Amino acid sequence: MKVRVTVMPKSGVLDPQGKAIGHALASLGFAGVSEVRAGKVIELELAETDPARAKGQAEEMARKLLANTVIESFRVELV
Repeated sequence: MKVRVTVMPKSGVLDPQGKAIGHALASLGFAGVSEVRAGKVIELELAETDPARAKGQAEEMARKLLANTVIESFRVELV
C-alpha cells in the first residue's frame, strides 16, 4: 500500500528556505506571492494491506523519524 507523508514547518516557525524561494520568485517577476512555506513529501510503499494499519504505521514513522514534531507538522494520506 502506498502512503504519502507531507511535512511542513508549523505556523510561527521561521522558514528560511521558504523566504529564499519567495525572494527568488519576486526577483523573477512573480509579484503576487505573499508568503512561501517549504516542506517535504515522502512516499512510502508498505507491505501492509489494511488501510488503517498502513496509515498508523506511517504516522508512527513520521513521529519517530520523518518529521521533527517540535517545529514541523505532518499529514499522512493513502495514495
